[in-house]
Amino acid sequence: MAIQVVKANVLGFCFGVRRAVELAEMALLENPEKNVYSLGPLIHNQIALKNLCDKGMIIVNEDEIARIKNESVVIIRAHGCRPDVLRELEKKSCLIVDATCPRVKNSQKIVEKKTKDDAFVILTGDSNHGEVKGIAGFAKDNFALIQNADEAEKFVLPADVKSVVLLSQTTFNVSEFENVSKILTKKIPSLEIINSICPATKERQEALFDLCDSVDGIIVIGGKNSANTIRLFKIAQQNCKNVIHVESACEIPQEFFALEKVGITAGASTPDEIIQEVYASLLNCHL
Repeated sequence: MAIQVVKANVLGFCFGVRRAVELAEMALLENPEKNVYSLGPLIHNQIALKNLCDKGMIIVNEDEIARIKNESVVIIRAHGCRPDVLRELEKKSCLIVDATCPRVKNSQKIVEKKTKDDAFVILTGDSNHGEVKGIAGFAKDNFALIQNADEAEKFVLPADVKSVVLLSQTTFNVSEFENVSKILTKKIPSLEIINSICPATKERQEALFDLCDSVDGIIVIGGKNSANTIRLFKIAQQNCKNVIHVESACEIPQEFFALEKVGITAGASTPDEIIQEVYASLLNCHL
């Protein structure tokens, strides 16, 4: 009997990631005689990155700016970067292609303004995530990162703080942000809460919740280092018995081909063609 395969209503590339990839493709096409760098991995998907690197893109980390030659083309990835990094690139007379997600850019602007107004900024997010590091650079010293509800419970606000604002990494877990917000509001009644989680994140998580109730197994497609894909995987594990996280169709375990109904979802940095390959692989399998 053929497997029934159901795609989540919302999955794959979000606007910000698609825009970043398109800007990178354009930069490579329009600057054939120049070195084209990506400041950190452009997106968290190894297959998409390899495709861009095969076309000439060079990935360098923010602490490797010395490697970048003067007057090169430098793409700022969707996660954004710290303002001091941009200043270093400008000193090198680099052509900067700013592929920062517009929603991340908005968070940077909010934090920069709030900091100038002497507000203390609290951000929910992952400490190692590029977006978090970039936003922290705009807040300078008036900043605290909270990664979960446990850390929120332990948080102590510095003395002599006039105002406090809470934002989030755009791809943070929606329910976790709500939990942190409730805890901090009890501690800081005047707390200003700005829900900066991207609607695309919430839409993918909600679509996955709906999917889990109607299938025998879930396949989450996306980079193993993609924060939003990992969150989808964790949500699926909590709501479905059979769950697997794959980067490509060749990683689908054999037992999934024996299920009657399989749901698939994908992180915001997963290209359309990879989703389609997984979908086709399930449909074309005959045990």
